[in-house]
Amino acid sequence: MDKDTYEKKLQAQLDQWQAEIEKLQAQAREATADMQGKYQEQIRELREKRDEMEAQYRKIHAAGADAWQDFKTGADKAWDDMATAMKSAWSRFG
Repeated sequence: MDKDTYEKKLQAQLDQWQAEIEKLQAQAREATADMQGKYQEQIRELREKRDEMEAQYRKIHAAGADAWQDFKTGADKAWDDMATAMKSAWSRFG
């Protein structure tokens, strides 16, 4: 996969995860007071992981054509961490 294709893939996934976080926020607003705290904790964790993924994306975007592969491993790990956290959130609240 080339750099441009990889960046597009990352950006699309970041957008999807942002939309899913927003769905969880909407559910949190409708939840009981007791559950809202649990939602907010999960949303905070997801935002942190999404921010990590965004940071990896920015590194790859700024990297030259030859150097971007150096950041791909970090991006792949951040992707896996975010995917796991998102699955956990939806299994818990979805």
